[in-house]
Amino acid sequence: MDKGGFHRDHCGAAVSPALAHPHVWVEMRSDVVFDDAGTISGVNIEWTFDDAYAQMALDGLDANKDGFYSEPEIAPLTKENMKSLKDYGYFTVMRLNGNLLETGEAKEAGQLYANDKLKLHFHVPLKQPLDPRSGEFIVKVYDPDFFIALDYAKDEPVTVIGQMPKGCAMEVKPVPTDEELEQTREMLSAKGKDWKPENNEDFGAMFAQPVIVSCKS
Repeated sequence: MDKGGFHRDHCGAAVSPALAHPHVWVEMRSDVVFDDAGTISGVNIEWTFDDAYAQMALDGLDANKDGFYSEPEIAPLTKENMKSLKDYGYFTVMRLNGNLLETGEAKEAGQLYANDKLKLHFHVPLKQPLDPRSGEFIVKVYDPDFFIALDYAKDEPVTVIGQMPKGCAMEVKPVPTDEELEQTREMLSAKGKDWKPENNEDFGAMFAQPVIVSCKS
């Protein structure tokens, strides 16, 4: 990984899914954003990086040597990260009834270092706002290569912003149990490096924690 960015060039050739492992750990929070009409316009994402990555990413960015990292000092890091994430769809996959939804370029990106924690936030818009009453909406945020481990925070991992229609509810699926993870690893150990799930999802989706919005008919 290039300093501060999320490039994988140094990782070499592709490996079997069972051998993939993360190099960066992130605690995540997100918001499902509704507009005034009650349609889903996109999601807000916030990541808190592990200390080792933060120290590496911030190295050399304290230009005035005052011991603090101002927004202008961190801005080049934010730009580099968002450029890298764009190639991966910002690790954000949204579906309606299993069908992939088109998303636009991320907005409102920013980064902050405070209380010894490096945080990145951004908004991923849907190209077309979605009426949640038209079917089951699912969003997963994950690295398809499992280079970065993205785990939801225990407290208030996902919130609703705006006006969710009456009769609709949001659910965050629980983290897979150790037994379920071990079963998945055993299954993957028998697969080749080019194997992909049959449901058109990526390898990383198998470990992702889905957020679901569904409405009563």
